[in-house]
Amino acid sequence: MNPPTDQVLAAIDLLAPVFESSGLDELEVESGDLLVRLARPRAAAPAATAAPAAATAIPAPGSAAITPFGEPAAGMRFVTAPLTGVWYASPSPGARPYVQEGDEIGAGAVVGLIEAMKLFNEIKSDVAGRVTRILVERGTLVKRQQPLIEIDPS
Repeated sequence: MNPPTDQVLAAIDLLAPVFESSGLDELEVESGDLLVRLARPRAAAPAATAAPAAATAIPAPGSAAITPFGEPAAGMRFVTAPLTGVWYASPSPGARPYVQEGDEIGAGAVVGLIEAMKLFNEIKSDVAGRVTRILVERGTLVKRQQPLIEIDPS
């Protein structure tokens, strides 16, 4: 029997900061029916040069999320990570990124991939506009609700 997705995502959110700050290449935790395995991408830079992820506060219900990037610039919108995992800006190594700064994109356009538990999930923009900033690098472990891209919808 597979554990509910919410339970898996909650476990990843708890384990990701510990995993990222450790020198481990892989971490596997099993509890009952739940098995969570985190692994660094093989092509990632050595851990000694990787910047640690900034911690984010979990907002109280009804409050706005506080991110290490602050709020988007006036009139801008963030595309945020819907789940915790490893960010990829292109469909394969060496391929052109889905989006680059200055690109015009439509609502629903794929802007990148997040790998979680060996599954690649397409991340789509919920707004049309011009990409003004890309906030994460390829191979970076991102947390759920972390801003990935800033878009000017005007």
